Amino acid sequence: MSATSVETQSWSVILSHLFSHSLSHIDSRAKGGPQGGAFDKDIDYERTVLGSGAFVQGLEKGLTGMQPGGIRQIIVPYGPLSYPADDPSHERVGPKPTTFSGQRALNFVLENPRVDRTLLFNVKVIRVDKPNGKGGFSRG
Repeated sequence: MSATSVETQSWSVILSHLFSHSLSHIDSRAKGGPQGGAFDKDIDYERTVLGSGAFVQGLEKGLTGMQPGGIRQIIVPYGPLSYPADDPSHERVGPKPTTFSGQRALNFVLENPRVDRTLLFNVKVIRVDKPNGKGGFSRG
């Protein structure tokens, strides 16, 4: 891996915001094609430090090895790699949808055993910052 890829769990990563979907919404068959869609459609940027527990574990694992400019679809199965059941507001573990309707849609999927609760994240890494040894990060 290059010096700018996400190699260890203590690196800071800036992502183009995650478009998250439920696979059950993507695969829904309805008149006119699939219905449903993203829980959060706003283009935004988010920073996370891998290993901090700020994002769901499956997403953090999927970011490992990515380089700036890299795009990846990360599939996170429902369970220990997904959102914790005891955090319905997504305050402790994210990414948290930025809209009320996005949060309601995500909660509907996560709390409904009749739908596939597998999540799909489309991510793009904007920048990877290395630890500077002083408790901060050096710009990638």
